Amino acid sequence: MFDSTEMQVIRSWAAVMIARFRDERDERGEIAQTVIIVAILAAAAIAIATIIATKFKDKATTIPTG
Repeated sequence: MFDSTEMQVIRSWAAVMIARFRDERDERGEIAQTVIIVAILAAAAIAIATIIATKFKDKATTIPTG
């Protein structure tokens, strides 16, 4: 009864659906990890740009103009 062709098809279909679900969950985890890394790098780039801009501004205010 459980070794019929129909049961084999159902088992195969279930295995494919489970594998697909696991792959989807893994991709979401990878996407979340990528988003976090990109956000950290963007924050670091903004901080570095702010530091450089502040140094340029400070240096520009100390240049004698007259």
